[in-house]
Amino acid sequence: MKRRDFFKKTLPASVTLPALLNGFSVKAFTEASPLVQALMGTATDTDKVLVLIQLNGGNDGLNMVIPIDTYADYYGARKNIAIKQNKILPLKGTAKTGLHPSMSGLQTLFNEDKLAIIQAVGYPSPNFSHFRATDIWMTASDSDKIVNSGWVGRYLNSEFPNFPNGYPTAQMPDPLAIQIGSVASLALQGPSFPMGMTISNPEDFYNFIDHLTDPLPPTPWAKELAYIRMIMDQTELYGNVIRAAAAKVKTQGSYPGNNDLAQQLRIVARLVKGGLKTRVYMVSTGGFDTHSSQVEAADTSIGGHAKLMARVSDAIKCFMDDLKGLGVEDRVIGMTFSEFGRRIKSNSSLGTDHGAAAPVFVFGKNVRPGIFGTNPEIPTGAGGNDNVPFQYDFRSIYASILKQWFCVNDVDLQTIMLKNFQNLPLCVNTACGVTGIDDVRNDGEQLIINYPNPFVERTSITFNTKGGHTLVQIIDTMGRAIKTLTDKVYTSGTYTVTFDGYGLPLGVYYARFQNGATQQVRAMLKTR
Repeated sequence: MKRRDFFKKTLPASVTLPALLNGFSVKAFTEASPLVQALMGTATDTDKVLVLIQLNGGNDGLNMVIPIDTYADYYGARKNIAIKQNKILPLKGTAKTGLHPSMSGLQTLFNEDKLAIIQAVGYPSPNFSHFRATDIWMTASDSDKIVNSGWVGRYLNSEFPNFPNGYPTAQMPDPLAIQIGSVASLALQGPSFPMGMTISNPEDFYNFIDHLTDPLPPTPWAKELAYIRMIMDQTELYGNVIRAAAAKVKTQGSYPGNNDLAQQLRIVARLVKGGLKTRVYMVSTGGFDTHSSQVEAADTSIGGHAKLMARVSDAIKCFMDDLKGLGVEDRVIGMTFSEFGRRIKSNSSLGTDHGAAAPVFVFGKNVRPGIFGTNPEIPTGAGGNDNVPFQYDFRSIYASILKQWFCVNDVDLQTIMLKNFQNLPLCVNTACGVTGIDDVRNDGEQLIINYPNPFVERTSITFNTKGGHTLVQIIDTMGRAIKTLTDKVYTSGTYTVTFDGYGLPLGVYYARFQNGATQQVRAMLKTR
């Protein structure tokens, strides 16, 4: 039996073989595979690019974006890991908030109006499992629902509905999305097929574009492996366009060699400059599960978390500088995210445990800069179970980028995001037209209060809405939205609703107010 017949007849369509194609970790499919058929084989016209940076492990947002105006409460909750106030990096235009001292690169970008900081990003009923929380962020699902497609995959499927059949095409000759990482992300999974391709790591990328192949192993299966490589070479039609794009870029800016995230972003910059029409790139870096040794006891500004913050900050700054030098910074925005944040109170091991909300960075020349939201509410005497209550649903950020950067219409947007989410004014792309969401009221204006506070069973919550859709939720210390007091369209004015806490445990609760792009949180204390 010929090798071709052996593989065709003995491998069912669902079975894959790991292989290494010219340095790529790929999957070899039988010829009946729709992916292979497509590779052998009207989207919105845009040159815009989104870069997603995943911080694996659950990043400690309170030591990344530090509340200066409530520093006493911050310090009281985490005395053994709190950053000293005189070491916090200041930000232009605000005395209330600063950055970790290792993040001078992102401080510069903020001061150059190329960075937006979105405070306390999360979702109702957070999950504290790494695996499940990651799936929720990748799919944009509710935490109590299982979805098998990713939000990016659904977006790309809406733009290229017949993929992979017939692709590459003259209109879209390039990969729809590229991920650098050994495991394909659920975010890029479409309703039926993966919508992107994976580069295993930066070293393999350079082997690939230089046509370097790992030597065959000295095993009886070497010939079969060589055959699989040959088949994959024939079917990997995207390989040539990637090589051609990379070959167009002879010089780039400087990147730190010992920074894995920087090296991934260097590849992204090269491919963007090389002219690929790829819309979404995804990169990642790990180590953020800092249960212990997050800081050095003698100096909390250094240690494990400081190295992580420097890695992220330096990589993004080098990437932005490179994009500018290559003349393509107008085309790119990026965002960071982690599957969850950390608890407000530190633990006795100089670390933090799994928590709820945390900040998200959105960066680029065409990002609307500044701080969205207010510093997190930190209760005096915070306990081990206290979490940062979320102000912004992470899916609002996704929806805003899709609408304002990629010009996705409202009908498609709701299908992609599975429901309607409030837009935030994050991006500037004149091709997408007027967003109508330029009013964000957060700085210095108290939009939601309650009386009495503390309260025994009931308290009146008063809020001021500019009109339109308005939501008031009650969140507990675990970050869960336990009650919705109102969720409807109002005319402009001041209104009052009642929170009845009968039967609920004593302790801190938060009233979350959302009115269009504006969101605020009010801490309330239930006592005897």
